[in-house]
Amino acid sequence: MLEDAYLNLEKYVLENGHQKPDRTHTGTISTFGYQMRFDLSKGFPLLTTKKVPFGLIKSELLWFLRGDTNIQFLLKHKNHIWDEWAFEKYVKSDDYKGPDMTDFSHRSQTDAAFNKVYQAQKKQFCQMVLDDDEFAKKYGDLGLVYGSQWRAWKTSTGETIDQIKNVIETIKTHPDSRRMIVSAWNPEDIPTMALPPCHTMFQFYVNDGKLSCQLYQRSGDIFLGVPFNIASYSLLTSLIARECGLKPGEFVHTLGDAHIYLNHVDQVKEQLSRTPRPAPKLWLNPEKTQLSDFEMGDIKVKDYDPYPAIKAPVAV
Repeated sequence: MLEDAYLNLEKYVLENGHQKPDRTHTGTISTFGYQMRFDLSKGFPLLTTKKVPFGLIKSELLWFLRGDTNIQFLLKHKNHIWDEWAFEKYVKSDDYKGPDMTDFSHRSQTDAAFNKVYQAQKKQFCQMVLDDDEFAKKYGDLGLVYGSQWRAWKTSTGETIDQIKNVIETIKTHPDSRRMIVSAWNPEDIPTMALPPCHTMFQFYVNDGKLSCQLYQRSGDIFLGVPFNIASYSLLTSLIARECGLKPGEFVHTLGDAHIYLNHVDQVKEQLSRTPRPAPKLWLNPEKTQLSDFEMGDIKVKDYDPYPAIKAPVAV
């Protein structure tokens, strides 16, 4: 099964990882250096041993590819993955007049009463971003996140580089190049980022009419984050292959610090008790070829039959 590569990662870290403290103070079981391979000709690697919300994956990827850094686009597609960082900026501003949200990201997970207030304030904030373009411009923008680095990398001379455009052009004109790389890790910007890029760089490879992609991810939350990353970069590979007149080849996923949070261990064990089902198929609108033309309705998965979702807390 296509999914076995991921399940083997979970098993390996559970059995061979070591306990390690982390930035969130949750604690992890961690290993350093792990690689998975997914043959995209055999199906689309959206996990079946738990339901993974594909709508969130494709809206986030389209957001990146638009070069967008404002959560307003995500909120319009009911995607709340990036709310936390924008809300934190608003809470720390002089414009915020609500209840005290000091240490809000940690307390929202540990204090039930506080979490109720926190969620209400965040919901109100998201509605303001949706309804008020000026407010969204001021507080919805996250700055130098993936969309900015991919599509408008800032140079020391004040110019910008569209890495996605450049890599597509290279795939089309020099497919044997070993320089088809997109980086999100800019050392100059790291100190000012709310969350430095976890998926730091990816490289493309063309062979036998197929486009493959390898991602290097410095840090991977195995239970919650990695399933999203697998599907997102497999979709990215498929979209760029479409524009370049190629077929999807392999997605190779290389992880640096691959970890299971200690409060996810029971959920991982539950997932490992399930037998994977056949992988779904990715459908891309056959009338679309250019990356910039794809919208939400042009991307679907077919024959997706997952087990129910398994809930787990997000470590922030």
